[in-house]
Amino acid sequence: MLTTLTGWLRRPWLHFVLLGALVYWLQQLWFPPPKPVIGPLPEARVGLLRDQWRMATGSEPDTATLARLTELELERDLLFQHALGLGIHEQDRVVRDRLLRNMDFLKLGQDSDEAARVEQAMALRLHLGDEVIKRRLIQVMEQLLLAANPPEAVDETDLRAAFEARREAFQEPPRYTLTQVYFSREREADAEPALLQIREQDLSPEDAVALGAPFLPGYHFREQSPEQLARQFGAAFVSNLQALSPEPQSWIGPVRSTYGLHLVWLASLQPGRPSTFEEVRARLRRDLERDARREALATSVSRLREHYEVRS
Repeated sequence: MLTTLTGWLRRPWLHFVLLGALVYWLQQLWFPPPKPVIGPLPEARVGLLRDQWRMATGSEPDTATLARLTELELERDLLFQHALGLGIHEQDRVVRDRLLRNMDFLKLGQDSDEAARVEQAMALRLHLGDEVIKRRLIQVMEQLLLAANPPEAVDETDLRAAFEARREAFQEPPRYTLTQVYFSREREADAEPALLQIREQDLSPEDAVALGAPFLPGYHFREQSPEQLARQFGAAFVSNLQALSPEPQSWIGPVRSTYGLHLVWLASLQPGRPSTFEEVRARLRRDLERDARREALATSVSRLREHYEVRS
């Protein structure tokens, strides 16, 4: 058997095979194939990111913010390209329905069956320029990455530790129970006389409402936080009300809001206080699970990024 093996090893063709394999291995080691390139973003897309930030915040993004927005957009491109490389767009029903809708809009392939129309849409590269399809493929790609690298589970110990670390940030806001009598801008002069009438006749809040004008959000508000009141009346109403240092079981006003003047019967006022653990448990769990998901996804994207050349 040893003689047979020696004979095989002396054959010239085997030497060529082994030498070729060695050269190929060294070539791959020293000259690896180029990685797919992501980016840089065209100036038009960077400008669009800048415009979107300006519309959302009312201010121009600084250099660091624009760099972060650009990096997030490149990450989206990376996930999109990887999803295309895996052929997810060819199997996903949402993508196929979107392509068929686009074909209907363009009035293309109307005499063909569904499969032929989808094939024609992809041949026209309609899937590459559709933002809905891009968002869908990114979403699927994120789900696949999280399935391969699931987030850390959040347990009771994590919740307790997070509560202790953020205890000072958890505050229950004051709660106002009130009835308001509304005077539009055209009737603001009637507010003071109405308040005098209410006090002289000792009118109930229900009867006092009839002295004012209709108010679409309503007249009676129970256990409302300042934020909730601001959504109904505007922030100015809340600050003006608080500036009057209102006492429960009394009439306050007139209080100016975005809409006009209000006479306010403050039925009760629950002062703000620290939140208990049970009150914020659900919120803490949502926050920690969101953070764990974000961290797991960032780790997976970082690993995926090693297979691409990302140009900022």
